Amino acid sequence: MPTSTAARRARLRVCMRESGLDALLVTDLLNVRYLTGFTGSNAALVVHADDDGAEDRTIVCTDGRYLIQVAEQVPDLRAEIARASAARLVELAAAWGAAKLGFESHVVTFDQHAAWEVSAPTIELVRAPGLVEQLRMVKDEGEIELLRRACAAADDALAALIAGGGLRPGRTEREVGRELESLMLDHGADGISFETIVATGANSAVPHHRPTSAVLQSGDFVKLDFGAQIGGYHSDMTRTYVLESASQWQRDIYDLVARAQAAGRDALVPGAEVAAVDAAARSVIEDAGHGDLFLHGLGHGVGLEIHEAPGIGKLGAGTLLCGAAVTVEPGVYFSGRGGVRIEDTLVVREQGPELLTLTSKDFAIV
Repeated sequence: MPTSTAARRARLRVCMRESGLDALLVTDLLNVRYLTGFTGSNAALVVHADDDGAEDRTIVCTDGRYLIQVAEQVPDLRAEIARASAARLVELAAAWGAAKLGFESHVVTFDQHAAWEVSAPTIELVRAPGLVEQLRMVKDEGEIELLRRACAAADDALAALIAGGGLRPGRTEREVGRELESLMLDHGADGISFETIVATGANSAVPHHRPTSAVLQSGDFVKLDFGAQIGGYHSDMTRTYVLESASQWQRDIYDLVARAQAAGRDALVPGAEVAAVDAAARSVIEDAGHGDLFLHGLGHGVGLEIHEAPGIGKLGAGTLLCGAAVTVEPGVYFSGRGGVRIEDTLVVREQGPELLTLTSKDFAIV
């Protein structure tokens, strides 16, 4: 049985041959990790298009700091040791007689490209942005299990925060955010996915508010947007609560966002246009007369990055693939007053989306 990384490289070769490439130089560190398992801070990978057997011409390169690590993490590939990892692999590709070498033009600098042209004049350098990212959109079951565990760590941390009285008047946004981040680590996370958003009162109307010394008060909306990271994979979840007592307008807006979020979740089917998924949720809010208060796209892919393909929005292109891990996160934001966002991480499945963030979305007063 091939390892998951070997299977990914085999899938990549199909894309490379379709693009007419003899080899692909991978310099994005997350793409190197995806294709090899290597997690060091300096690495490059060259994948040969017709290397289906022993992969003798698929080589990972890093520097001397990672001599032991690369041997442990990538036992199935030849490793080169050179500080200028990408440049060394370009030289090797030229020595093999590769005619067309694809490179990740979305991450390569002009100076790097110019240097490679000088060092390997016999090679045609071909822009090949997004080849690996296309593969990363569809998660294998090992990746989904890591996402599932990351979501569970976030769910458990939020439950512990609430059970311990961590959401209460008198605390600051920063205090709540720091405790929630600490609780995610306590519940098995390797790290946090991004800086936790805690937004109280009028601040909850700012979609990506950063926590401040603002004090939580009775009657406030409190919006929590946070995630845990396990094995390099990120979870993403938003829940909005009301402190101690709620007014009718808060109940009404929460109900509206909850209905929009449910519509977006229901639209997650393989083959659905991403713009249509956005429209399914957005139309609920527009029909209620608040379309201008839904200020962002409906969602995004999650995986080795907290924001990755596919993007789900009004201007999104393409269709959902079975196995894609995405968020659904509509929001309505009343400037100066408060806002609601509800967000889940889900996996697109043939039988319907698999929900990974399991914390209740019922309206709740804490």
